[in-house]
Parts: sequence; C-alpha cells; structure tokens
Amino acid sequence: MTTHPSQQGTIGRAFHAAFPYTIPILTSFIFLGLTYGIYMRAAGFSFWYPMLMSLTIFAGSVEFIAANLLLGAFHPLQAFALTLMINARHLFYGISMLDKYKHTGWRKFYLIFGMCDESFSINYTAAIPAGVDQGWFMFFVTLLNHCYWVLGATLGGIFGATIPFNTEGLNFVLPAMFIVIFLEQWLKDKNHTSGILGLALSLLCLLCFGADGFILPSMIAILTALTLLRKPLEKGGDLQ
Repeated sequence: MTTHPSQQGTIGRAFHAAFPYTIPILTSFIFLGLTYGIYMRAAGFSFWYPMLMSLTIFAGSVEFIAANLLLGAFHPLQAFALTLMINARHLFYGISMLDKYKHTGWRKFYLIFGMCDESFSINYTAAIPAGVDQGWFMFFVTLLNHCYWVLGATLGGIFGATIPFNTEGLNFVLPAMFIVIFLEQWLKDKNHTSGILGLALSLLCLLCFGADGFILPSMIAILTALTLLRKPLEKGGDLQ
C-alpha cells in the first residue's frame, strides 16, 4: 500500500510536533522501565517477560504487580479485580477523551490501548500547532511513549543481571514529571478554578480515605464537580 505525498507530509508534521512533548517521558520511562526490567530479572524471569509484558500490557503499576501474580497461585478473579482497581482512573481518562478520539479512524483502537497517564496528560492539554493533524499527533504521542517504556523494560531485562544499578529515588521520577505538567498548565491558564478544585478535592479525599485509597474517590469527586460546573467554567475559559 502506497502513501500519498500529502499524507506523508501530514504524518511527518504530526511526528515532529509530537516528539518534543514526549522528551520528558523518554527520560522517566527509560529509568522506570530499567527498574522494572531489573526487578523482573531479580525475580527470576528472562528478559523476554518484561519485554513482552511492557509491549502487550503497557501499564507500569500492573506490570510490577504481575510479577508477584506470576510467582503465586493462579487466581484469575483476584488478578482481574486488582487490575481493575489499580487502573480504574483510566475510566475517567476515557470519558475525557471521547470527543478528541471521535474522528481518529483506525487509530482510535491503538489510542485506547496505549492511553497511559502520560499520554493522556499530553494529548488532553497540548496546544497542537496549526496545520498539524490532531489524530496523528495523539497517535505519535502514544506510540513514542509506548516505545520508550518497552525499550527501558527490555534493556533492564537484558542488562539487569550484569550491571549493578541503584534504583533508590527513581520512584519519584513520575510524580516530579506530573508536577511539571501541572505547573505548565497552571501557567498557561488564566482561570485556575479547576486546578484549585482538583487540589482541594484530592486533599479532602486524602484526609478521608488515606494514602492507599484516595485516588478513585478523588477522581469521582473531581469528575462530578467539573461536570456540574462545566458551563460556568467554560464561560470563564477554564475548560477547553
């Protein structure tokens, strides 16, 4: 199948526009992927496991937990419930991206599969340059982030048994990245109502449910509040 020159130009522009947005993800995913690969190797798995699991599962926290599930007794219902609980936030991501994914054609299937926290953050908030196709932009953001994670996990699985590697402190790489994304969005918006609302509701849920159980309630609370306040926030320019 041949690609029309104009389509090649569209794809190329989208790739060049998407890549700079993913550079911070490249840094964090390589380190975290290495950590995951080393962890799997230390648990006794061949490098094929982290490579194939990062390629097909692409859910970092679930992949770490999957190592223990593979080493323990087979409980499919428990594994399903645990995975659903850990990744329940993706339900809200999906709802938020319904309009953006509407006209992406066959790319929608991969966008749904590959939507991680980082890809969602970029695709939802990025100011896509004029003349760049939104569907291809989101596709390349998702694809590049996926490739970074697979590369890091594979390298960790290959070299984890031979290279001493101190992973202390790497668990803060992703929180730091999300802080930067939040600050960038804060500086870009003139009206900070939704940001303050999200912080306040998250803090309230943290106090009520504790550090281990506040994420899902806070997301439900934020989604409900933003839905109820959607019209006034749109008038104030705080929702795009």
